[in-house]
Amino acid sequence: MDLYEHQARELFAAHGIVVPRAEITDSPERARVIARRLGGRAVVKAQVKTGGRGKAGGVALAADPAGAEAEARRILGMDIKGHTVGTVMLAQPVDIESEFYVSYVLDRATGGFLAVASAEGGTEIEEVAALRPDAVARVPVDPAEGMTTASAARLAQAAGLPPTTVDVLVRLWEVLVREDALLVEVNPLVRTARGDIVALDGKVTLDDNALFRQTRWGGERPAPEDPLEAAAARKGLHYVKLDGEVGVIGNGAGLVMSTLDVVAGRGARPADFLDIGGGASAQVMADGLAVVLADPAVTCVLVNVFGGITACDAVADGIVRALDAVRPTKPLVVRLDGNNAARGRAVLDARAHPLVHQATTMDGAAAQAARLATAA
Repeated sequence: MDLYEHQARELFAAHGIVVPRAEITDSPERARVIARRLGGRAVVKAQVKTGGRGKAGGVALAADPAGAEAEARRILGMDIKGHTVGTVMLAQPVDIESEFYVSYVLDRATGGFLAVASAEGGTEIEEVAALRPDAVARVPVDPAEGMTTASAARLAQAAGLPPTTVDVLVRLWEVLVREDALLVEVNPLVRTARGDIVALDGKVTLDDNALFRQTRWGGERPAPEDPLEAAAARKGLHYVKLDGEVGVIGNGAGLVMSTLDVVAGRGARPADFLDIGGGASAQVMADGLAVVLADPAVTCVLVNVFGGITACDAVADGIVRALDAVRPTKPLVVRLDGNNAARGRAVLDARAHPLVHQATTMDGAAAQAARLATAA
């Protein structure tokens, strides 16, 4: 479960981390009132569960209450990476001297956590990490030991952070542990002109499996906000919307993840993660294809199925059913292998739909899908 920024900041404040005064609203008129209460000037920030808000125009500094109202009116209703802004947060501006980056994230490969920190925080942290990886410290954290004052001091030194950040590093770890989080990120964590360490932003992802004991969030998994993810959830599908153009459908999380990597390796971007499961029926296949094709960003769909429990002819039947029901205008590349693969290919050959292309290998299917997607 991803939290909104204002919710993450509430957690930070509850654990003794300094955050600027702020309030949220869905009303431009109310934004004027809040800005006046904050002292006149205010930072108006879109509240959506995605990054890149600043570059998309979802963050603005208002010089006075009238400006805050105008900026709130502009930002409310804005689309940021498929997320419609329904709420803005108005925060008291801070006189920034330095910006830092800090995060704790679950490292599934090691079964531990990874602390990531840099003395060069801000909106360009991704570019810093890509172009100058030495500027970003990555330190494994043993869950049994945690982030002690001593280990936080070592992390600060490795990242080039001032010693005054050590206490905040420890408290952010407490947020991770006590709130059952998988990710805690602050970008930027700043030092003000007065020398205070303040969290200006916050991103927190909670472990859905632990929500039953996090009663402040209602104790249950929230419904997806993205309309496509919500539609997939209603059909019992494991679907995650991504930012690319190649829709990906597969059976089994491992196969789907591998397919995403191969598509990216061919120079295209996956548009989603959709796992139809190990025993998917023709109806499940049809439902999945309908969801993926409903994404306007998708220019090509790649179906990669290895038949085990799932019979490839049932998958092919589902594709044919979806072709008749959805009437796609985008090409599909289908790779069937394993249980009843020859029969499944024959089903698709018999349908002879002009938009359906078959491939015999995953790499070949990804290459063809990438080519069709970029040509669209």
